[in-house]
Amino acid sequence: MVATGDAEDAAAGCRARAALLGGYELGRTLGEGNFGKVKHARHRATGDHFAVKILDRGRVLSLRGADDQVRREIATLTMLAHPNVVRLHEVAASKTKIYMVLEFVNGGELFDRIAMKKKLSEREGRRLFQQLIDGVSYCHGKGVYHRDLKPENVLIDRKGNIKISDFGLSALPQHLGNDGLLHTTCGSPNYIAPEVLQNRGYDGSLSDIWSCGVILYIMLVGNLPFDDRNMVVLYQKIFKGDAQIPEWLSPSAQNLLRRILEPNPRKRINMAEIKIHEWFQKDYIPVAPYDDDDEDVRLGAILPIKQQISEAPGDKSTHQMNAFQLIGMASSLDLSGLFEEEGVSQRKIRFTSAQPPKDLFDKIEVSATQSGFHVQRAHSKLKITGNCNGPNNPTPFLVCAEVFELGPSLHVVELRKSHGDTAVYRQLCDRISSDLGIDKILGWGRSSTTTSRASTAEPRHHWLPCDECCVVGTPTDMML
Repeated sequence: MVATGDAEDAAAGCRARAALLGGYELGRTLGEGNFGKVKHARHRATGDHFAVKILDRGRVLSLRGADDQVRREIATLTMLAHPNVVRLHEVAASKTKIYMVLEFVNGGELFDRIAMKKKLSEREGRRLFQQLIDGVSYCHGKGVYHRDLKPENVLIDRKGNIKISDFGLSALPQHLGNDGLLHTTCGSPNYIAPEVLQNRGYDGSLSDIWSCGVILYIMLVGNLPFDDRNMVVLYQKIFKGDAQIPEWLSPSAQNLLRRILEPNPRKRINMAEIKIHEWFQKDYIPVAPYDDDDEDVRLGAILPIKQQISEAPGDKSTHQMNAFQLIGMASSLDLSGLFEEEGVSQRKIRFTSAQPPKDLFDKIEVSATQSGFHVQRAHSKLKITGNCNGPNNPTPFLVCAEVFELGPSLHVVELRKSHGDTAVYRQLCDRISSDLGIDKILGWGRSSTTTSRASTAEPRHHWLPCDECCVVGTPTDMML
């Protein structure tokens, strides 16, 4: 009977695995841990590569607190959508296994890169540190504190950009005590902040900053700032915070390291101060989070893999718009002003044009580039990014330009602000409207109207009132 029961459980597990992984072709094992292994996978339909973490539920449940750690990692990754944070695409479970389909990062760990080069140049170290701070500060903005930042938990992709991973020890707002502080002592000994060791409560943001400082020290110097085989001696060194900072580092790099590796958290530099520091600011371009409206990065739910469309010659670069979507653009149907402080017209503008989509995209790209922004083409949209508040107050700026087809020779162009200053967004829209032949934008309220050139010599454009497309998702409850 026992053997039969085991066989039935095994068969059920195989069926669950097939249901989830039927769309994937599993490959080599990328790594193994206490709870299972990570395998390379290729999505059969798109050819995209992923990493599938396969956890043994029996092992997870046998270790005290391990189930909470897995739940926490899944819940945390569901909330995050940033270029410097590993993405969770899909989760499923059987009676015996838990499957997590993750972004595939094939450049290895930051630890391996440092070990191979002994140490990094200040230029390379600064670029990676800027990305690390962008990713960590984004997490903090979402109420997520990593609490185990170290080079082994920072991955490098094929383009040389970092991806923060392993959120099993992360803390969320519900983990804060009544005093607003965290109280669980966790992390890796060489990277843990002194206040975490004192068991008096600590600020998760400042403790993560300390760990980032240790990572920066290792990148630039090539060894740990605090190290000893004896844990008592190691913790004494961390409490003192007396790191030996080489004089051959640039003065600004030395200054930043001292301010981060300050043992008193009240005197330690914070995220905002790091971002305006002289050494950090050099060649710094803030990385904006993914656009919340993107189907493949929308927050609030465990996501299925998006069927990607290759941009082969002849593929359409627009979405067709049906009558219901067109009706939904009417400002009289827009109720978002009842719920949101920022008006819709302050973050979304639409206009019609008879120009071909390619010409529209090309002109918008030229306008944005000449205005000092960076432009990326992604399927049927342009992503305009940059620093909208100047070098002393860097804030990510993201505007998406998308084209919808109303008919064979009529299109709707939408300019949507996802992040950044509204005044900068208005200036950009003014510039684009001018370059596209729209004479003037009159006002920016809900009753605003615009005029367009009526010349038969050039395509006509009309501004449309717009609404906010709101999508509500329900996070998947991962039951162990």
